[in-house]
Amino acid sequence: MAKQKIINIAVIAHVDAGKSTLVDAFLAQSGVFRENEEMVAQTMDSNDLERERGITIYSKNCSVMHGDYKINIVDTPGHADFSSEVERIIKTVDTVILLVDSSEGPMPQTRFVLKKSLEQNLNPILLINKIDKKDARIDEVVDEVYELFMDLEANDKQLDFPILYGIARQGVVVRDPAEAAGVQIESRDGTKVRKAAAGQNGLTIAPLFETIIDMCGPYPDKDDEPLQFQVSSLAYDDYIGRLGIGRVYKGKIHPGEQIAVCKPDGSYTTGKINQTFIYRGLKRVAVDEVGSGDICVVSGLPEITIGDTICLESAIDPLPSIDIEPPTLSMNFMVNASPFAGKEGKYVTTRHIKERLEKELEVNVGLVVEPTDSTDSFKVSGRGELHLSILIEQMRREGYELAVSKPEVIYRKGPKGERQEPVEEVVIEVPDNYAGTIISDLNLRKGMMSSMDGKNGRSRIIYTVPTRGLLGYRSQFINETHGEGTMVTRFSGYEDYKGEIPQRTAGAVIAQEEGVSTPYALNNIQERTQLFIGPGTHVYEGMIVGQNSRSDDMVVNPCKAKRVSNMRAAGSDEAVKLSPYKTFTLEEALEFINDDELVEVTPTDIRLRKKILGELERKRSGRVYTQE
Repeated sequence: MAKQKIINIAVIAHVDAGKSTLVDAFLAQSGVFRENEEMVAQTMDSNDLERERGITIYSKNCSVMHGDYKINIVDTPGHADFSSEVERIIKTVDTVILLVDSSEGPMPQTRFVLKKSLEQNLNPILLINKIDKKDARIDEVVDEVYELFMDLEANDKQLDFPILYGIARQGVVVRDPAEAAGVQIESRDGTKVRKAAAGQNGLTIAPLFETIIDMCGPYPDKDDEPLQFQVSSLAYDDYIGRLGIGRVYKGKIHPGEQIAVCKPDGSYTTGKINQTFIYRGLKRVAVDEVGSGDICVVSGLPEITIGDTICLESAIDPLPSIDIEPPTLSMNFMVNASPFAGKEGKYVTTRHIKERLEKELEVNVGLVVEPTDSTDSFKVSGRGELHLSILIEQMRREGYELAVSKPEVIYRKGPKGERQEPVEEVVIEVPDNYAGTIISDLNLRKGMMSSMDGKNGRSRIIYTVPTRGLLGYRSQFINETHGEGTMVTRFSGYEDYKGEIPQRTAGAVIAQEEGVSTPYALNNIQERTQLFIGPGTHVYEGMIVGQNSRSDDMVVNPCKAKRVSNMRAAGSDEAVKLSPYKTFTLEEALEFINDDELVEVTPTDIRLRKKILGELERKRSGRVYTQE
């Protein structure tokens, strides 16, 4: 049999540039789905959280056929917190398709993913997506991409990248934007035309297929050489255990084969491959042999991890290790010890939480779990707030109940022993009338402005801000810009410690006793506070029920009922009118809390509470409270 022609590609871009939608077009136009089979939008975003949030969290593989070529496609996350997913995938591909929005241009994460690609000496293909946008500025965006390539010190061959233009939601890619002028995006009444991943007006993504084949050519035939397979990703199957996913660089790999697993420190262990799988369309298919160049999944090696190289025992030849950037943020995961503990969750003990975190470490390489002084608490470190909050949200949905502390940045020592902290590049776009407020905020948070320019009544501001300064800022930013601003961040590196940054200035409103909140009590409390609960909510002593308008904490009784007297009945006065109360998402709750507070997470509720629940104990610990 002739050697199968194989090309591996990754689709990389900033959040919401259209990566998963482009992969939909690849799948629709290569016969993966039957004619009578309905295709779901963003097919690769199979996780519930990915669908709800509209973002890709985990990099995933699929394959399509074009002529006699098998093209393995990796859909990568665009959010900076999941960049550890991108770093290792780049090593397994022959080229990357760099997607850039025709209006936004290159964004912070575009820079990160492109830098990783250029470091691997890949020659990217630029695809300017969403060219149908009314505010598209195609020529300017192409110029910005050239500047970015030069800024990242791309070589001459990399700078000579092919440029294509597309509307991924309609399955259209062209070599000249004028060719797509007839593609209909809106109907006459202004509503969006239904997505058509299979193409429109005779236009398809064929030019992209042709460009990929012209640029890369098939992977060279190295089937006769000794086996060399590097693990770049991990998965877990409840039936067959840990799975190693990677590329076969040389040789062939078979089920039942005795192999050596080479570790980054130079040591190696021996083992036996149980099963080997490849991707056909979206399915993982067991096969008896996987040749060089293909993406392979192996089972039977429970200790395998990212960067390990699988070789023959008779020909040990490890590949260079894959480095994953270290975590920048940590928080403590604790057993829930509130008065409501165990009432809503299915898994509530230390053993349950420990086992779940260990299972997560099997596949989530950007995560670090360490023990603490307490047996009921674990220090969990990740690449950002979203990275950690996604894990908490998944645990919550699986029936876990736990308490988590305020996120803290991870410091490190510099070359001279000085204290260094992580900093992030922040790109903000706001209407001009809000720019002054945002600049003032970021200056208070020890930020340093890099650039500022304006166009069409909007300002684009780029800052370098300590990660500490951005904790809790996102919700404030949305309020101050009335939802009209956009803010994206990218981990930039470590710099010298910037000094103290002010925390939340408003105090908390704390429940005095356990009970059920009443409209009568809440009506009196809301005059000076922003409430977080409504009437009929079960509360306990030490639970945070609102935000004070002043800086000090205030203890209240939200369960106080109106007394019955011989003059009037309890309900005889006019009905109480309560203001709408604020409900928190998990991310907002983590942003809101201070060092002496916790977020209680259960399958049904997210509650805020003080670490020390008793009012007397809090006073003894040294903080001052006002009594309501």
